Parts: sequence; structure tokens; C-alpha cells
Amino acid sequence: MSSISELWTKSKETFAEKTVAQILSFTGDGKLRDNNQTSAEFRELLDQVPSLLLKQFAENCLSEKFTDSGLALQDVINQIGIRLGFTVAYGRYRGNQNDIAYDGIWTSGGEHSLVVEVKTTDAYRINLDTISGYRTRLFEKGLISKEGSSILVVVGRQDTGDLEAQIRGSTHAWDIRLLSTDSLLKLLSLKETLNDTKTIRQINELLKPKEYTRIDKLIDLIFLTTKDLQLDEPEESEVEEIIKLKKKKLTEPKFTPVNFHEGCLDKIQDKFSINFIKQSRISYTNKDKTVALICAISKAHEQGKNKKFWFAFHPHQVQFLKEYPEAYVAYGCGSPEDTFLIPFKNFEPLVNQMWTTENEDRMYWHVVIHNREKKFLLQQPKNEKSRLLEITKYKL
Repeated sequence: MSSISELWTKSKETFAEKTVAQILSFTGDGKLRDNNQTSAEFRELLDQVPSLLLKQFAENCLSEKFTDSGLALQDVINQIGIRLGFTVAYGRYRGNQNDIAYDGIWTSGGEHSLVVEVKTTDAYRINLDTISGYRTRLFEKGLISKEGSSILVVVGRQDTGDLEAQIRGSTHAWDIRLLSTDSLLKLLSLKETLNDTKTIRQINELLKPKEYTRIDKLIDLIFLTTKDLQLDEPEESEVEEIIKLKKKKLTEPKFTPVNFHEGCLDKIQDKFSINFIKQSRISYTNKDKTVALICAISKAHEQGKNKKFWFAFHPHQVQFLKEYPEAYVAYGCGSPEDTFLIPFKNFEPLVNQMWTTENEDRMYWHVVIHNREKKFLLQQPKNEKSRLLEITKYKL
């Protein structure tokens, strides 16, 4: 019998119509228990599904009362932690005298650790002493440091007034952060909108308990996030500026957004037989963080009988790709049918031969690909020997 992750690979549309309870029924005995087949298969599936499906699973766990709904939500929340860039150690579903009953440990950059507690509701008072005790025992076992750790309580609903008051009035107020599942999902959505993965690391600092009498750091964070969101593909006016330098006129219609990322990504995943997880707006890695990918798309700009495709390549993308032992850049030219996958080690030397735009806010390279007589050519305007490099061999 196929595992649910194999079923996901074969029929992704089916999962959008299934509840979490139905999905669990496809595995093992259908019950989430520590270290059993059902938990292993469910977590393997969570490693592969897109964030929109994670949101659907979370909402399902909160709205539908089924056996193990709280345990399934615990796994979904831990998966969101993974997507946010934390190193996550799954906790136990049920505690006992010998094991510490934490729900998860999220570690950021090998430094600060969050001891995570997941609650489907705040209708009942939480024993904060018990949760603090988990943190103390983890410290005593050497799994976390006392100074470099705190507690994160994730609850199912937005209305957390009673729990907030309970935390504020306790001796644990300086060690605990509280947020709803919905807010955590919004944070993940923001991450996948950003361009530079380093920005989300600073946003994740909000999950640590801090005293905000002075709000300079919050203002800095808002400024940083706004600046990151502006690092989008440059406007059409910037294309005009470059073309004017070549004494050509732009006769194409006003830029209209295109979106066939998923089609390009599917072709790349088929080639590698692996699943890529979105890290930012156009960056991806595999689960084991051994392969990295930048995947950008462009509509066709008509030039008589020929076509041109235009992309931006940013310094933060260079830094991202350099962090992984195997890395690629991918460019979708007009449709998934013309997707080009180039090893970063081959692409990086070509960057210095491209046009650049530099101003106070950003710097980036112009990646221009021409389609001429069934050949695809990468523009190298600074290379006096060969201003066009054929890249047809990289087409998937």
C-alpha cells in the first residue's frame, strides 16, 4: 500500500478535498501515537505540501472535532516552524513520567531555542508552572540553555484575552510569548512574499519575549520589511532606461503580471524527483537543505519575429545560493514549456558580463534571454568577444 506522501505525489488535487481525519485514515491504524507509522507518514506529508494546504489543515483541526485533532495541529504548527527557518525537534504527543511533554523545540541559528506549547483553545486555564517546568527539565538535560531559551504558546484562536492576563500576572511573564495559529500562518505567508530569507530571521525575533518600552527595534523591523518587499522585479520603466542606452525604442504594451511559477517548479521537481519547499518569493530548497533553487519567470517581449525575456538577479540571491552545496537558477521564458535550469556554479561567472542597475536602495543584474530561430541566447553585453551565449542546452 502506498504511503500518503506517495499518494500526494500522484494526485495532489485529491488532498485539497480531504479533511485531516480522512488523510489520517489512509495511514497505519489512523491514530497519531509517538513513533508510529501514522505519525511518520503524516509528518512526511507535511514536509511536502504547500503552505496553503498547511493553512487548510490547521483550520480543519480547529473547526472539526475529531480524534487526535489537537495532536495533528501540533504537527502542523511544528511544520510551520520548519518553514519559518527554525530547526525543529518534534515533541511528544502524550507525556509520561520519563519523558518531557513539550510539543516542540524551535532553534534559530543554533542560538535561541523556543519551547513550544500548542493549545487548540484557551477556554481552559493553562498551568504555566507545568510549561515552565518543561523548559527547566530540558535545560537540566542539556537540550537547551537557560539564558538562550524561552517559551512560545500557540493557541488556536485569536481571542486570547484571558490567557494574556494569566501570563501577565504570573512570574513567567518575561519568559513567555503568546500568539494565535492564524498569526503564525500570517507570518509564514509574509515570509513567502519576501525576497531575502535573512529578513524573516529578524522578523522571527518577535517570537522571543522582549520589553518594548523603547520601540526603535520594532520601527527598524518595519522599515526592513518594507524595504525587502520593494526588492521586487523592477518596473517596466527601468527596462526602458536600459533599452534607451542601446538606442532602441520600447514598443511593447504596459507590463502585465504573469504567473506560471508552479508549472516551472513542477518540471524541475520531475527532473530531480524531489520536492522543493518555498523559502521566499522565488527561492526554494529541498527538505534536507542540500539543494537550493531560484526560480523566476518572465512574459515574452516581442521583437519582430524574435522574443526577449527579462529578469532581475539580486546580490541577496547570490548569498542564498552560496549557502548550499548544490544550487541552481531557473528561468521560465513565457511558459513552463521553456524553462531553463542552470547550475549556479556555471551561472555565477556570467553575472559580471550583464547590465546592472545601482541606486541608493538596491543593486541588481539584468538577466536577458533572447529567443532567435529556435535558439535561446543569454545576453552578455560586457563581453566583447561574445555578447550572446547560447543556453539552449539547459532547457528542461
